[in-house]
Order: sequence, then structure tokens, then C-alpha cells
Amino acid sequence: MLHLLQMLEMLQLRLNQTLSIPLEPFFFKYLLLAAIFLILLYRWSLYTNSSIPPSPPKLPIIGNLHQLGSLVHRSLQTLSQRHGPVMLLHLGSRPVLVISSADAASQIFKTHDLIFANRPKLIYFEKVMYNYTDMAAAPYGEHWRKLRSICVLNLLSNKRIRSFSAVRQEEIKLMISNILQSSSNSSPSVLNLSEMFMKLNNDILCKIAMGRKYSDCGEVGGKMFVELSVELIEFFLRVNIGDYIPWLAWVTRISGFDAQLDKLAKRVDDFLDMVVQEHMDKSNSGNEDQKDFVDFLLAVQKENAPGFPTDRVGIKAIILDMFIGGTGTTFAAIEWAMSELLRNPRVMKKLQNEVRGIVGNRADITEDDLAEMHYLKAVIKETFRLYPPLPLLFPRMSNQDVKINGYNIKANTQVMVNIWAIGRDPKLYTNPEIYEPERFLNSAIDYKGNDFELIPFGSGRRSCPGMQFAIAVEEIVLANIVHKFDWALPNGARAEDLDMTESAGLSAHRKYPLKAVATPHFGCI
Repeated sequence: MLHLLQMLEMLQLRLNQTLSIPLEPFFFKYLLLAAIFLILLYRWSLYTNSSIPPSPPKLPIIGNLHQLGSLVHRSLQTLSQRHGPVMLLHLGSRPVLVISSADAASQIFKTHDLIFANRPKLIYFEKVMYNYTDMAAAPYGEHWRKLRSICVLNLLSNKRIRSFSAVRQEEIKLMISNILQSSSNSSPSVLNLSEMFMKLNNDILCKIAMGRKYSDCGEVGGKMFVELSVELIEFFLRVNIGDYIPWLAWVTRISGFDAQLDKLAKRVDDFLDMVVQEHMDKSNSGNEDQKDFVDFLLAVQKENAPGFPTDRVGIKAIILDMFIGGTGTTFAAIEWAMSELLRNPRVMKKLQNEVRGIVGNRADITEDDLAEMHYLKAVIKETFRLYPPLPLLFPRMSNQDVKINGYNIKANTQVMVNIWAIGRDPKLYTNPEIYEPERFLNSAIDYKGNDFELIPFGSGRRSCPGMQFAIAVEEIVLANIVHKFDWALPNGARAEDLDMTESAGLSAHRKYPLKAVATPHFGCI
């Protein structure tokens, strides 16, 4: 400050010597105040900018939307490698915080979980998911807590999952029978494992939640169910410009996007309406051999339980959550695990030795058998690390200002946690791009939401309640197919040539179907 005063005094002296009219001292006082103000403003600007997460350069109007690409999780990983694991994007007019490190994820899901317990407003949630009345999209509060409690206690608790063991075993036996038929000829057929795993997973889920399979409802019904399963997942990550630049929402009407979304919502609603009506008719006729999840929902509805949806739309919204959460995600995990086993014969052989050593020549694999299969569990963890069911967890929204990694995050900022990038972080994992289940042997790291380097089901209040359901299916399916069959890629293809490209969508499953040839293992059938 003293130096500044001396400079001003010298400036006043020189100007007075140069100008014919001397300047009064008060002019320099105002000049001094203005200089001090500008210096303070500059320093404040530096401070505030340093407290905001780094951002890539953005374009007018669209911000960073053009940088997302078709595989959003990969695009975000590339950007985060340049700008840091806590990065702020501007998608149109909406600020979006991208998290790509375990430490920052722990702050979102643990330290400040309540602040990030809500979902952002998205047209997909409004149109497809019954205007935020379902559990996945509903605002955090009493209604959401009631829905989650009902789903967990009556479908997703450990006790209930164990009770569904017979359904899983029955559907797996049907799958094994189909594989045997294809491999009984002198020239075994090439199996479309992607198609087979999707059907198996959907059939298990539908029998447990809805009382029957919908894949065998004939050409029309079965095809409709599979198409809806795929479209619901793929549509979610398609960017709707109206979500991010509201005044450009008319573009989606002209492009046909709105019409496609409306058509999908109508088809989903018609299917769920059919499911509910079937159960109501069954209940009215008194023909209820075994109650399923939809039967339970309708029974609770009749009781007018506090906080429970009393209309048909509310029931359909809950069923939709089970439909979305349990179809494509679990199927994708099994598909990727088998892909890596085919690409890594050493891992396949090691897993087969473990499973066959425990089960022997018995046809059925029990829950007690699975508990002893430590390498199988390591294979599943390693698959989750490289191919999480949702590469980007369902987005959240901050409800107040908060600090993450020292950065100021404003209220109403959308948050995207890139667990695909976290699983490939070289600071967390040695040789992260290599599939190596051994890294999880004798490791305390688990996928239940407390170890943020591996959170395939999320963490905190809004973690996926279907975790145990998914694990139960994945373990028993993988154990059976490696126990009873030896596997090879078709047409003599080399393991290293297997295309591992993923598709765009909510759950990044394989872009191209996984195909293989099965040979029954003597003594295990």
C-alpha cells in the first residue's frame, strides 16, 4: 500500500509539471480508492475461480454437450484425465458435477449423502417413470422411504431372495437343457449367449415379481417384452436437449425424439397395465396358487397403508422399477463375465477347477457350495470393476451449497459419478486395464457400498436395493455354466480377437452378441 501511495505522489508531481492546469489532491484520493477496489476485486475473482471445479472450454448455448459422445462414460473419463477427478461441466444451462475418484465419491455418498439424495428433473423421468412417482426417480422423502421399504422387505430382502432359489434353479435347468441340445450333435451349434442370458435373467425376474414368464407369450408378447427391456435401458442416456436448454425443447418435437419417447412410455404403460389387470382378474376369481410381488402390492393397496400409492399408476410405477433395475443390468454383468472368461482361458480354467472341485459330479449347485467359491466371487468383483452394471450411476442433485474436494458446489447442481472411470483408476489398481480376479483374493474390498473404489450398486441412501438379488443370479448362473460345459469361441477364433466393444445406454452391455460353442464336461451333467 505504501508503495502504491508513493507511485501516486510521483504521478501527481509529473502530471502537474506536464499539464497547464494542476490537478487537485482529491483527484488522487479517488484514484487511490479506485485502484484499491480494482485490486480487491481482482483478488476476489482469483479466489472464487480457484474455488470452482475446473471445467473444459465450453461453447455458447450448448456448453459442453458436444463433448459427451455416444459412450458418455468414456468421454467423461477422457475429460477428467485432463481436468481432474472433480470436474464441472455446463450442459446447456445446467451445471453438472462429474466425479471420477473414489475419494470424491465418498464425499458425495457418505459425507454429504443427504445433500445429494434427490434426483434431477429429466423428461425421461417425467414421461416414462410416471412423473417421479416411482422409487428410482421420486424426490427423497417419506413417499420414497415407504416405497423402498416395501420393495426391500417383500422382494429384495435376503430371506426373500433365498426363498426364490427354486425359481432360479428351475430356469437354469431349462437353460442347461437347451445348451445340451445344441451341443449333442457331431457339429455343435454356435450359441448366442447374449440372447440366452437376457432371456434367463428376464424369466427369473418375471416369475418372481410378476408370477409368470413373458418371454414365452408367443411371437408378439415375447418380442414386445425383450424390445421394451432393451429400449428402456438404451433411451435413458440419449440426451434430450430440452433437459439442458429448455428454450430449445421444440427441437426434440421436430426431430421426432418426443414422439419416440411418448411411444415408448405408452408401450411400457400398456404392458404394465396388462400385468396389473391379469393379477386383479386372478385375485377376483380366487385362483391364487402362489402370491408374487404384484399380488402383494395389490393387497397392500387395498389396505390403504399410509404413504402407499392408492391408484393404479402408483402400482405400475413400482413394478417398472423392478423391470428396469433387474433386466438389463444383471444380464450385462453375466455377459461381460463370460466374455472375459472366454478371452482369458487361464481364468476360465482356474474358475472351472474351483467349481468342479467343490461340486464334483453333482448336478445341482447349492447355496452352501457358492459360499465356498472364493475365486468365483473374485471373478464377479473384477467384472464389476471393469464393467459396472451402470457405468454412470443414476444422477443426483444437490439441494444446498456444499464443498467437495475443497471446491464450492452450488445448490441444484446435477451430479454424475463415473464408476467406470473409478474402476480403471491406476491410483487404485495396478494394471487397471488387465482382467485379473486375483487382485480381489484375500482383499477386504467389497461391492456393498462401503469401499468407494468398487461401488457397482452405488452407495448411501439411494444405493441399488436389488444388489443381493443380482448377486444371487450372477453367482449361480456362472457357476453352472462353467461347471457343466467347456467353452470355446466359434470357428476357431482366437481369444485375443474377441470384440469387446460396448453399446451406448444406461447399462453398457456388449455392442455385438457374445457367441460361443459348448462341450458338455463328462461327469458334470
